[in-house]
Amino acid sequence: MNLEAFNDYIQAQSIRFLDELEELIAFPSVAAQHRSIEPCADWLVARLATLGAKVQHFSIQDGSPIILAEIGTGPYTLMVYNHYDVQPETPAEEWDTPPFSLTRQDGLLIGRGTADDKGELLARIQAVETWLATQGPLPIRIKFIYEGEEEIGSVHLAHWVHEHRELLSADGLLWEGSTYDEAGRYQIAEGCKGIAYFELHTSGPSYDLHSSLAPIVPNPAWRLVQALSTLKDAHDNITLDGIHDYIRPMPEEVLAQIDAIPFEAEKMRENFGLSRWLNDIDNHTARRRWMLEPTITICGLYSGYIEQGAKTIVPAKAMAKIDCRLVPDLTPEIMQKLLRQHLDKRGFTDVEIVMLAGEAPAMQAQDSLLRQATYRAYQQVLAQQPILVPWFTGSGPMYPLSVELGIPVVAAGATWHPQSRAHAPNENIYERDYFHAMRLMGALMGVLGDLSLEG
Repeated sequence: MNLEAFNDYIQAQSIRFLDELEELIAFPSVAAQHRSIEPCADWLVARLATLGAKVQHFSIQDGSPIILAEIGTGPYTLMVYNHYDVQPETPAEEWDTPPFSLTRQDGLLIGRGTADDKGELLARIQAVETWLATQGPLPIRIKFIYEGEEEIGSVHLAHWVHEHRELLSADGLLWEGSTYDEAGRYQIAEGCKGIAYFELHTSGPSYDLHSSLAPIVPNPAWRLVQALSTLKDAHDNITLDGIHDYIRPMPEEVLAQIDAIPFEAEKMRENFGLSRWLNDIDNHTARRRWMLEPTITICGLYSGYIEQGAKTIVPAKAMAKIDCRLVPDLTPEIMQKLLRQHLDKRGFTDVEIVMLAGEAPAMQAQDSLLRQATYRAYQQVLAQQPILVPWFTGSGPMYPLSVELGIPVVAAGATWHPQSRAHAPNENIYERDYFHAMRLMGALMGVLGDLSLEG
């Protein structure tokens, strides 16, 4: 690989590349509201076509398009997964800049989707363009797969994978990205937690009533709060009946690997505006809980009057949104069953449970060619050996694309930093990291080509 020519091209095209990112960020492609999904997908199809890729656009009934693009003819096939949907921009009033207008400020690129996940997505496309312009044909075959529903649980992707397995053969799977810690140490991962996302609904009178009737009519808000309070104790321990029967004990070597991961606890708490961890747990316990434990998180509550000022009512309905991060051997279906049984046992048979999305955990460490190539690529571009973590604590559709297809996976990237504020107002990446991501992708292609020829 002629690294100098590769870097020179990126430098020469840097303004155009940033302009393209600005175009992509301008699509408010919020999957939860199905906003601007099709126009964003069409933009990506057109951009991939400029590479000379074979691009297929799969329409999904009641869902977002899935894009599959193939380019290159080398001996190694790398599947590259990213998503073009983003989280809602709410609360919009807390943004310092327009959320869907890329703002370049003090070395930062600010806008919804910069970190999660449009920045890394586009940098990889631009890296392929750069390779073709400076090196010639790709040394490997690449299959880009883009979906527009990751932020709502990839509700259609698993079925699509099952229907199109013949198109998805690959030797390795490069996941959407990764991070570096507060000390600038890059991390890569080979798995992720699963997730189950639920709504819990309660109802009372057929319409909101005057609150003077509170002594004699049921209040669905109190009913919901009482049901939720059975899921955790006062020390934030999960009390869901039966959940621990499905949590696989981790072998000592995995625990040792987790304990060896550098953990900048004080800097992390400072970034979050916290003086201590939950329940004053120590840093060692915090790291293990973060990596190893399932969660039940109240993401939102709604009932009655929540606007400014006072309104005295007994609300007719109440609703909570909760997400549950899953570890082996929990699945979304098991979590739904446990929730139903737990609430029924305590007399909450009236609480309706609706599962909005679910993904199984994917944890399968493999000493793959992709892992070896990733190490070398980081050394070439960023002059450091990334830290291998067994899995990242977020979730994604890794199970159908990696575990079910039998493809080793590595989550790697350069854009996500400790204060990227993904899912929050003022989401951002560093401009330098955006270009690092292109160089990292270029180096990875080159190393994979070399290693596959050697082996």
